[in-house]
This record gives sequence, structure tokens and C-alpha cells, in this order.
Amino acid sequence: MTTPLRWAVSHRIIRTIYPPVDLFEDIAPPADWDLLVAAEAKTNPRVLDALGNLGLVPVSRRVAGPTASLVMGAFTHASADRPSRFADGSYGVWYCGDRFEVALAETAWHFERFMRATAEPPGEADYRELVCTVHGQVADGSDPTLLVSDNWSAGQAFGREVRRQGGDGVVYPSVRHEAGQALALFWPDCVGLPVTQAKQFRYGWDGQRMHRYLVHGTRAWVPFP
Repeated sequence: MTTPLRWAVSHRIIRTIYPPVDLFEDIAPPADWDLLVAAEAKTNPRVLDALGNLGLVPVSRRVAGPTASLVMGAFTHASADRPSRFADGSYGVWYCGDRFEVALAETAWHFERFMRATAEPPGEADYRELVCTVHGQVADGSDPTLLVSDNWSAGQAFGREVRRQGGDGVVYPSVRHEAGQALALFWPDCVGLPVTQAKQFRYGWDGQRMHRYLVHGTRAWVPFP
């Protein structure tokens, strides 16, 4: 069962390494994208790497225009190597929070997880905050079995079924910041354009955990709880 949800403001934080893709932001209608990509790929095979798998998003649910790259990329670059709480990696998800603290805490946890898994020495990485409206018919993901910290099997099965039945996503209590809510959206057209690129950050890794972050444009590092 799903219910309508709309947040006038949502917060998402992503790595800054992803460049925009002109196709998603030019005047070509989404229905023509597949043909344009096929033609471009004949002379520039790397275009497929930049665009990802367009087949994961039906034409009716694609978005185009300014900042559409920031949205479409979350859904066309799914990978079994990057599963998440409500997806096994076979489809893309737009994760966001109802407040900045949720996005910060959730991304800090994933940053730490990656750095530990690859045994990275102390270092830093740059991130950026995306702010936008979101909406959709979403399922309630507050069942404790879906919120286990590091075992996502139940959540992935739940998310897959919600998506199969036509739901747009799952709203759930943030596991990393108890005072807020998180949202997993399964389709690009649930994300309102334009997306505003807000603060930019540098996360600090001390070899064990993310211990601090810097907001670009300021001079003081902020200790991470």
C-alpha cells in the first residue's frame, strides 16, 4: 500500500566526480534519446559510459532540461556492485533526506564503509549537496526488519516488490540520523527540476572513520559526531 508524499525541500549529497551529460539537458525529447545515443556511440563509444543504461528508465518517466543530468544519472548507472538498502543494484534509486543532517550522516556512513573496505590511508574526498522538491506514491518502510544497519536483504526484497507493484518509492526513518526521515525514489520524474546545487564539502578520513568535514568557502573544519 502506498500513500502520496511531497517534500517541498529534500537534501541529497553525492560525490563531485560525476560530470553533466548534455543529452539530458538539451532540447531533444526523451523519446529520441535512444536513437541519438545509438548514432553517437558509433563514433564515440565512451558516450555509453557517460549516459549509463537508458533502458532502465521508461520514456514516460525520463526527465530533461536544466540539471536533469543530476537526476537521470542516479537511475541509469545502476550496478550489482553497488547495492543499497532498497535496491539490489539492478535498478537505480534517488536517496535523499528531509533535512541536511540526514544526508550528511547517511553519506558519511557509506564513505566510511568504502574507505575501510579498500583500506584507504588518511585522506579527503569532495561532495556536493543537491536540494529539490520530491513527490510520489510511496510505501512505509518503518518496519524494523527493513532498517537493520548493515543487512539490506529484507529492504531490497521490499523495495523490489513496491516498485513491481507501481509504487514510486519508500519513505523510512533514517538509520544514521534518528531525528529525520529518508526517502528512496525509484523514478526520475519523482524528482522536481531544477535541482539546486547547494553547499560543497570535503570529507576527512583519518584511517578509521570520517572524523570531520569542511564546507567549501569556509576555513574551519567541523568535527563529525
